[in-house]
Amino acid sequence: MLNNKTIAVVVPCYNESKQIMMVLDSMPSFVDRIIVVDDSSKDDTVGTIMKHLSSNSSELELTSNLESEIIPNIYNRADIEVRQKSIDEIQKFTPSEIINTNPNKERIIIIKHLTNGGVGAAIATGYKWCKDHNIDCTAVMAGDGQMDPDELESICRPVIDEGIDYVKGNRLIHKSAWVIIPRIRFLGNSILSILTKIASGYWNVSDTQSGYTAISNNALNSVPLYDIYKRYGMPNDLLVKLNIAFCTIREVKIKPIYGVGEKSKLNIIKVSLPILFLLFRCFFKRLQIKYLYRSFHPLYLLYWAAFIIGIINSYFFYQLVINFFTPNSKTPTDYLIIFIFLTISGFQSLLFAMWMDIQDNERLSK
Repeated sequence: MLNNKTIAVVVPCYNESKQIMMVLDSMPSFVDRIIVVDDSSKDDTVGTIMKHLSSNSSELELTSNLESEIIPNIYNRADIEVRQKSIDEIQKFTPSEIINTNPNKERIIIIKHLTNGGVGAAIATGYKWCKDHNIDCTAVMAGDGQMDPDELESICRPVIDEGIDYVKGNRLIHKSAWVIIPRIRFLGNSILSILTKIASGYWNVSDTQSGYTAISNNALNSVPLYDIYKRYGMPNDLLVKLNIAFCTIREVKIKPIYGVGEKSKLNIIKVSLPILFLLFRCFFKRLQIKYLYRSFHPLYLLYWAAFIIGIINSYFFYQLVINFFTPNSKTPTDYLIIFIFLTISGFQSLLFAMWMDIQDNERLSK
């Protein structure tokens, strides 16, 4: 515990039999529960844990809030509906089973996916367990040893002490980042971070792909965990969902770690394109839900005005280019004037929309 608040760490794993025990053995003592989610590994990750697990008892007993009954009265219908929704949504997660014989009293909880769901699905499964057991602060540490356990407290403290909803480790602001992080990953991370700023509305976040995070119980209950993107775009999708739910966020400096024996399973080209498409969809989803349905904001109209003007302006740009490359043709003056007018108008609309977006979301960055 930290400050009398329960702490859990979700450890998503896929073929991590060589690294997983190093992660578990180095976990700080203040962690009350370690939720290892094996994403249907092809190696013996679960067997490795069970074989080397000499003691797994915990002094803190935790029971699921789904096991308790609520006696109906005229005031608690909403509570009953929320509880029933939590029970029903289990079917929407990747099918899994708990390996432990007595999970209420054991520190390391081992959950095995029956089918491979992806790293996002594994984290969502761990989040679900923590949500149902009322964990105050839930962190995520990869099973490959790329996250320093000594930095876990600095990740969790803002959630525990200040009530921040979501904390992300930031590797890019560490002075060793340019040396330690492979150049192609540094560049790709920076580009995705810029695009995620626009899509999520968290304009102050700069290392969006960092998986070293901590989330509050309030945030776990504010977003549809079963709907989190199941693959490597999970951090980007979660940021959008947290922003729609008006959750506060903070980044803390952590050091980049590579070369601890892990073997990267990330195919940059294969992963990047789906994430780009995801960000495109998430951006429009955020605008529609947050700035039209829940509370109308002028930036919704300004963004759409910029997009519509851009689409219309593309016709005039095309005509100007065709005329420029056609021999003995003369560029129509009226087309040129319209193109310049639409370009200025579209740019102004986009600029004002982004400015309003930044101003409106400043309150969420702590």
